[in-house]
Amino acid sequence: MPNQVTQEWLTSLTGAPEEAYALDRADPLAGFRDRFVLPERSDGTQEVYLCGNSLGCMPRTVPAGLAAECEAWGKQGVEAHLDGSSPWYTYHTLVRDGLARLTGSHPDEVVAMNSLTVNLHLMLVSFYRPTGSRTRILMERGAFPSDQYAVRSHVASRGLDPDDVVQTIDPPPGEDALRMEDIAERIKAEGEHLALVLLGGVHYVTGELLDLGRIVDATHAVGALAGVDLAHAIGNVPLELHDWGVDFAVWCSYKYLNAGPGAVGGCFVHRKWGDDPALPRFAGWWGTASATRFEMADNFVPTPGADGWQVSNPPIFALAPLRASLAVFDEAGMPALRTKSRQLTGALAHLVEQLSCPAIRVLTPTDPDRRGCQLSLAIPGRGQEIYQALRAEGVVPDLRQPDVIRLAPVPLYNSYADVWNTVRILRSILTR
Repeated sequence: MPNQVTQEWLTSLTGAPEEAYALDRADPLAGFRDRFVLPERSDGTQEVYLCGNSLGCMPRTVPAGLAAECEAWGKQGVEAHLDGSSPWYTYHTLVRDGLARLTGSHPDEVVAMNSLTVNLHLMLVSFYRPTGSRTRILMERGAFPSDQYAVRSHVASRGLDPDDVVQTIDPPPGEDALRMEDIAERIKAEGEHLALVLLGGVHYVTGELLDLGRIVDATHAVGALAGVDLAHAIGNVPLELHDWGVDFAVWCSYKYLNAGPGAVGGCFVHRKWGDDPALPRFAGWWGTASATRFEMADNFVPTPGADGWQVSNPPIFALAPLRASLAVFDEAGMPALRTKSRQLTGALAHLVEQLSCPAIRVLTPTDPDRRGCQLSLAIPGRGQEIYQALRAEGVVPDLRQPDVIRLAPVPLYNSYADVWNTVRILRSILTR
């Protein structure tokens, strides 16, 4: 815990949260809260919104960005593809550098397109190449269902048995989080049978942050490829995909990237693969080389880099909100956001611990290096009840059935007062 979060504040849940307000006044990122529209209660007061791990808040510049593209459509029609300040033909490149900074990538290694699951299907075509006895895919048990559906259906489409091919790894008995040493040992044990390791960078239920660099090293050591689902990691924790050697990654943009419901997803393809035109892929017109795209040739020649996996032209009205959000990330900077994230989530964890409530089990690792801005509370038999009570008091968490309440203090727009008030309200509910 940082020194400025005092023990007196952490242990005091009565009276006014003066120290929380003082921390907010001293917070160098506090002004970014005003750059977002936070949901309100019926009386017009702001809710305590701790659900950015499900749907991020809207940047205030989004309506103007959408309006600008609507105006271009209305005034220019088809000409807006090539004319104007932000031509649609190259619009997807406007978010490229921002995504590269958030993922620790080269700009040519990232592209905004489709949705996470569509991108995962496209990546499996290229990076799941079963040969001989090397057919297995290793995932974490309890991976997000869409990942499981995509992988199992893809394996079945290759004529293989998903029950045999798709292997999972569990936390140790009696524990909630995975252990890195267990993951490394399992990868080594699978050895020559392993074709692909596909794990979530941050687990959507527990909030556990995995050591992706170590996982990639272990995976490549046995001759397999490494893919990552970054749905709960991008915009949440620092990433170094290129230097770690990740082969591919996919993500959505409506959580920590604040790009709106159903926002355009994203994809990373390492340079060692992005410049290989012979790599199998599902092709589409927009993935062909831009210099010859309008020659309408029968032969598909992919454009270098991640752009070569595009199948359709960019969705402008989905990209505009992402563009607005990435501008805020660039201004705030991921190092400063990570520092505040550790402080906010650390304060939340300490305050929950001070409740000394045996009904609550914290699923998220206690080590700040093993979590992002999320704390997951299992409250057996009372999850739904507690969730509804929090909502009635103006706190917006997320419920994962049957009994897990996820709280995500997002550093861009959440405050120490949000954290203090949430635990104060939670204590009141628990003691009724």
